[in-house]
Amino acid sequence: MSACVRTRATDRHSTRTERTHRPHSPPTPPRRFRLAGADVSASIAVFLIALPLSLGIALATGAPLQAGLVAAAVGGLVVGWLGGCPLQVSGPAAGLTVVTADLIQRYGWRTTCAITVLAGLAQLGLGCLRVARTALAVSPAIVHGMLAGIGVTIAVAQLHIVLGGTPQSSVLANLRALPAQLARLQPAAVSVSVLTLALLLLWPRIPGRVGHLLRKIPAALVAVAGATTAASLTGLSLPKVDLPSWSSHALAGLPEGPVLGIIAAVLTTTLVCSVQSLLGAVAVDKMMAARPGLAARVGRSRLDRELLGQGAANIVSGALGGLPVAGVAVRSAANVNAGAVSRNSTLLHGVLVVIAALLMVPVLELIPLASLAALVMAVGIQMVSLHHIRTVTRHREVLVYAVTTLGVVVFGVLEGVTLGIAVAVAVAMQRLARTRITHEEKEGVHHVQVRGQLTFLAVPRLSRALHLVPQGAHAVVELDGSFMDHAAYESLHDWQSTHTAQGGTAELTGRRTGTRVSGAGHAGDGVTPTGEPTASAGCRCRPWTPWRNHQCEPLESVSPGGHPGGSTARSAPGSSKPGDTSTDLDPDTDTNTSGTSNSRSGGRQLAQGISAFQRNTAPLVRGELARLAREGQRPSQLFLTCADSRLVTSMITSSGPGDLFVVRNVGNLVPLPGDEGGDDSVAAAIEYAVDVLKVRSITVCGHSGCGAMQALLNSEPGGARTPLKRWLRHGLPSLERMADDGRPWARLAGRAPADAVEQLSLTNVVQQLEHLRAHESVTRALREGALELHGMYFHVGEAQAYLLTEGSPENGENGENTENQDEVFDHVSAADLPA
Repeated sequence: MSACVRTRATDRHSTRTERTHRPHSPPTPPRRFRLAGADVSASIAVFLIALPLSLGIALATGAPLQAGLVAAAVGGLVVGWLGGCPLQVSGPAAGLTVVTADLIQRYGWRTTCAITVLAGLAQLGLGCLRVARTALAVSPAIVHGMLAGIGVTIAVAQLHIVLGGTPQSSVLANLRALPAQLARLQPAAVSVSVLTLALLLLWPRIPGRVGHLLRKIPAALVAVAGATTAASLTGLSLPKVDLPSWSSHALAGLPEGPVLGIIAAVLTTTLVCSVQSLLGAVAVDKMMAARPGLAARVGRSRLDRELLGQGAANIVSGALGGLPVAGVAVRSAANVNAGAVSRNSTLLHGVLVVIAALLMVPVLELIPLASLAALVMAVGIQMVSLHHIRTVTRHREVLVYAVTTLGVVVFGVLEGVTLGIAVAVAVAMQRLARTRITHEEKEGVHHVQVRGQLTFLAVPRLSRALHLVPQGAHAVVELDGSFMDHAAYESLHDWQSTHTAQGGTAELTGRRTGTRVSGAGHAGDGVTPTGEPTASAGCRCRPWTPWRNHQCEPLESVSPGGHPGGSTARSAPGSSKPGDTSTDLDPDTDTNTSGTSNSRSGGRQLAQGISAFQRNTAPLVRGELARLAREGQRPSQLFLTCADSRLVTSMITSSGPGDLFVVRNVGNLVPLPGDEGGDDSVAAAIEYAVDVLKVRSITVCGHSGCGAMQALLNSEPGGARTPLKRWLRHGLPSLERMADDGRPWARLAGRAPADAVEQLSLTNVVQQLEHLRAHESVTRALREGALELHGMYFHVGEAQAYLLTEGSPENGENGENTENQDEVFDHVSAADLPA
């Protein structure tokens, strides 16, 4: 793992200086080129997938079959060398099949190659303009709908070849010709296709240890090889791959055809290639995040450079008579999952494709076309993802998805995407303009609820609802939206002024409100143009949506249609924010971090917090808590952390009631079992969590600025044996571990620990994991594979979490100690996991 190893701060517990780098030491000489074994094995796995798929996609487009091999080789070599996503594998993509087939039918092969070159030039221009991030602004529903439409088109076309016929020019023509094709089935083609599909479906599902070993061979290769072998042994007469001599391979020519048609073709090819490649790069980043340490070694994708690499590859591929090139999800996933650690795996896969294209022609010409068609048909079916359909349905974008899919199937890719964008814009405008306003009376209190954005279009309905509130009555206006324009603000402000002048009271609550606004005529009372009350207490509270709390902070000026300059932080359950629970006796806090005014008593603060919970939070969580009360707690994790008030466990883990079984103590310490005079409360919690609650993981979490670690560093032998000193003796092994020359130091990836306190906090997490492993229930669960241990470090000031990565002691098999391995806390970023 690439990590920035801390230069040790000098302290009295460690005198080691040999690891410290001299400030004026000579520069390190450049490292020689090294090819990792993991890259070699990954390149072979990707090559075995790319070879049959490249031939199959070329067959599906109607291009010369060599064109698929050219695109695969160019994608591996050019994009692998120049691209900004080192582990993404590029080549002929199924998403480009429909576009390319349409171009070949309209303009011929040589003009299609010229269009590919022009699309590459357009990608180079976009990359130089640094607009790669803009492509990600396209709605996912449009992208998924486009891919689904392409998948349907591919599957319907290849079905004709699977049945022994020839596909037509469009989806509708293929559907009309399907009954006639079924009437004249070719048994040989159908049998080979069925065998291919069966192997493709069943190979990844072989059970047992043997299946685990066999699954390392790609299913696509097994399916095509199996069908080819069966066809050869049985002597079936079938159309097979035909690879003419490379000397007769057609290269790009000057584009011929109508100018507007050529421009539209270039734009379509550029759009599909760019969007698919950039989304693929983002997906590869997410896959790398699942392998701790890989992201730090390889680095995140540079999307503008990736676009430049894809453009260069399309120029080369088109000039050499190859298919358009784009990032391919199947090959990229195989590359990451096979253990690739650098761009060398992508480059080597391109070299292997070149070797196969030159030396394996006799073998490739044994492959039946029906087998390749079945393989591509399966890929097309997989492009219609049920997961994507569920996702867009959950986000209420199924109409955009369906229109884009049907548009691509019926009219073509560019037309379908254009229709999808139009529908997406219409849906967004409809959501922005739709506002639901209701009025009801409960126990003498009039409630006016506003759901949605409050714009001038909703002012007439808002006025009607507000005028239903009688004079002198108590009113609660709930604003559940993120935007209020000036017209709506003026309307609401005028009503409030009139209502309070007539003796009534108004309380404004909502997603960004929640502070009561008295109507008794206090100076300054009112609402901001975004619907936020300016209460005399100078406080802006944000009530919960599910699993969100509010935070009080000073008011800042706002303008109509905007939001305050300061952000509103999310916090943890209990109507409090980080720091609210601190006391003078908390050893982890140097100062009182209470978020309320010092003039407020603790009892008043507690009562106000409970009141805010009952008013804003309880209605949102009551159903979930009722379910937990009926079913009992089933937490998945035991989270052992420090008592520091700034460390809010549910906030930093995005968890809610029933998710975490939390144990907190000063210094996140785990006393060893059987320790004389030890603390049984921690051991009892561990035993209960592991044996009764059956938690699947235990996390030990330290943090920055830990007062317990500072106390350990400053401890002197002798003196009064206070309860705090007696407890902190369980941290002495951490102090000894940090001073031990024979052990590797716990360290952060990306930066050096700030001081000795942070170094001891990191070391303490590793040491307490060892203590945890000594408990009988933990040892047994680790041995059975039912439990995982995790180390975590949270930097309070930066709001940044770090996880102890693979290769650390807590990840040894069956819980054994692996003391010679690095102990690295790796940075956890906002994009490391899917939302």
